[in-house]
Amino acid sequence: MPRKSPLVIGHRGAPGYRPEHSRSSYELAFAMGVDAVEPDVVATRDGVLVVRHENEISGTTDVARHPEFADRKTTKRVDGQALTGWFTEDFTWAELSTLRCRERLPEVRTSSATFDDTQPILRLTDLLDLVRKSSVEHGREIGVVLEVKHATYFASIGLELAPLIARDLRATGWADGELPLIIESFESTVLGRLREQRIAASYVYLIEAAGRPYDLLVAQGKQALSYKATVKPAGLDSLIGRVDGISVSKKMLLVPGNTIVDDAHARGLKVFTWTCRPENGFLSPEFRAGGGKAAYGDYESEWRVIASTGVDGVFVDQPDLGVGFFRG
Repeated sequence: MPRKSPLVIGHRGAPGYRPEHSRSSYELAFAMGVDAVEPDVVATRDGVLVVRHENEISGTTDVARHPEFADRKTTKRVDGQALTGWFTEDFTWAELSTLRCRERLPEVRTSSATFDDTQPILRLTDLLDLVRKSSVEHGREIGVVLEVKHATYFASIGLELAPLIARDLRATGWADGELPLIIESFESTVLGRLREQRIAASYVYLIEAAGRPYDLLVAQGKQALSYKATVKPAGLDSLIGRVDGISVSKKMLLVPGNTIVDDAHARGLKVFTWTCRPENGFLSPEFRAGGGKAAYGDYESEWRVIASTGVDGVFVDQPDLGVGFFRG
């Protein structure tokens, strides 16, 4: 029986071509035919959810060019790691709205960097409205895969993300199950809290190739189940009834002989993977070619291995390549 093509999800829009999470990044992803897009959400000081990969924004905005915000630069510990820069929770939405998006990897994606400083940051509500409008415009249903970032950290500073997310999903008509919505996080605790908010969605547990989830590490210390143990049969058993699927680092699916997808499917769990990118710098060593980190390697061979596992969804940075390959 032939395998069904996986969902192709525009990871932060189409960041292979436009600055991630910018309006043009999402609009390009829609035009290239994605099934869904993936916004990451973090919070401002006044409780507005904004679409940024991290709450530290020095690499993805022009904040360093704003002298009025120079004194906001600081060092914090987020999920146990020291970070220096500017953080969304130290700004109001009115202040953040004056910033502009920038390419996070200008040395790899030089063409995308030509769009720097031209587009404002999006709020979650802006993005949800844009997806709905674009579904009508393109004549097909486009979904949202909403990633909740650093929920334990935000809770520690008095910004609980679950009620803020529920608020915005309800305000934009995305909470009742009529529109295709997946909610994902590296922290299962916040997924449970959103379930308690009665948000109709599929819930997906993000899995790193190494380490432990920060929420469980805070609560349980070294007794917390590692990510690697979570994708073993006993770990997957513990997820039944709590989440609808897992989303694993592609490194885990590229290990010869792994049975992650089959094991998860046997338990009724869907499996997604991140992130399929063609540049040498992101490919496993055996699939790299000449030309440096920014040049495209033999990405099709890597993606063929991923597709052969029967995975249910793939996150891509270049949606045209992803749609062309995984639906081909």
